[in-house]
Amino acid sequence: MKWVKFRIKTVTEAEDIIISTLYDLGLEGAQIEDKVPLTAMEKEQMFVDILPDGPEDDGIAYLSFFVEEKEDGSLEVAGEKTTTEAVLADVKRELEDLRQFMDIGEASVVVDETEDIDWINNWKQYFHQFYIDDILVIPSWENIKPEDTDKVVLHIDPGTAFGTGMHETTQLCIRQLRKFITPETELLDVGTGSGILAILSLMFGAKHAVGTDLDICAVEAVAQNCEVNGIDPAQFDMMIGNIITDKEVQDKVGYECYDIVVANILADVLVPLTPVIVHQLKKGGIYITSGIIDDKEQTVVEAVKAAGLEVLEVTYQGEWVSVTARKN
Repeated sequence: MKWVKFRIKTVTEAEDIIISTLYDLGLEGAQIEDKVPLTAMEKEQMFVDILPDGPEDDGIAYLSFFVEEKEDGSLEVAGEKTTTEAVLADVKRELEDLRQFMDIGEASVVVDETEDIDWINNWKQYFHQFYIDDILVIPSWENIKPEDTDKVVLHIDPGTAFGTGMHETTQLCIRQLRKFITPETELLDVGTGSGILAILSLMFGAKHAVGTDLDICAVEAVAQNCEVNGIDPAQFDMMIGNIITDKEVQDKVGYECYDIVVANILADVLVPLTPVIVHQLKKGGIYITSGIIDDKEQTVVEAVKAAGLEVLEVTYQGEWVSVTARKN
């Protein structure tokens, strides 16, 4: 499959209006390249606590739109047959109209033809099977080697929700979960993503799991990963919403009904989460946290203690930290 790429150089303030305007032409799925720092919400939905310093925002943005090229060289936009030249003319006309009302910067357009690309599956080249102690984590497009047949096998396709188990924080949580799971364990996974922690907990013998996440994409990712790992859907309930601030989500999740709560998220999110989540834990329940860069360890430990929890163990992998505590 061939694609024609229309790449527009503009300014960051004009990104949304240009995308919206060209969407009306039938150009969808814009790829945005800029140096705008991540928002607090975007950081909350990532594994990382401290990001490496990026380049200084220069106000410049590049917007790329991709249109499939047919075998005869024609394009199809909004269900109608057209040409590269016609699309380019439409784009330039719309940009000039916008220029009358706002600053859109240079607004130059470069047209390129891409190589054959499978946009849905292209990311798979970066994710291959790997090991977490005696656990083999393997994507659906790879095969289990004969020497690995005796291992715990987790089939995981991260899809659009994060979480493959490769990150140190995930591995720290997995090792702590194995220490405390029993056949009667009711588990709550806050920020479940692809569901890896809850699914492994069920494979380790937990009775039931509940996952919460801010991203609706987690629902499909969890459902697919449960299916490929033979997890009964009745064992894993997913809820979308912010458990820190949304009383309705807190009520739905339930109070004092979890033997283990695991949260692999930012340290700055764990601080407000901890005094809330303590109410979801049973007396004697275990609270496992990670996603903590090493210089935030004390911040999380103090938040855990302030919530009335007893710190049981602090574990490390690389520059990352996991804090495990108990509700007495």
